[in-house]
Amino acid sequence: MDRESFELIVEQTFDRLPERFKQAIENVGVVVEDFPDEELVRKLRLPSKYHLLGLYQGIPLPARGPWYGTTPVAPDKISLYQKNIEGRCTSEKEICDRIYEVLLHEIGHYFGMTEKEIRDAGF
Repeated sequence: MDRESFELIVEQTFDRLPERFKQAIENVGVVVEDFPDEELVRKLRLPSKYHLLGLYQGIPLPARGPWYGTTPVAPDKISLYQKNIEGRCTSEKEICDRIYEVLLHEIGHYFGMTEKEIRDAGF
């Protein structure tokens, strides 16, 4: 799938999120990349660049104190790794479903949820 088509699915997927999530999310950018870069793979001690489907990077909502936003703050970032997502799917429908799962998972981290809490919630 070309990048433009994948990004369109990501955009449509974000639009499908529950309204309460969309309204609570601010200062977060969602980007599509082929794979995580080698520095990130080393930093996270991943077995390979093919392992990770998505990643949230930023200051989770519950950790933002009263100081947050009093000076310019770079947006948080959710990365979706297109080639890794596609590599685990056999159809466009599966890709759409996996994007939804990964996006919800990373948004869970934005809201301060741990891996266990996200898995227990079914994301």
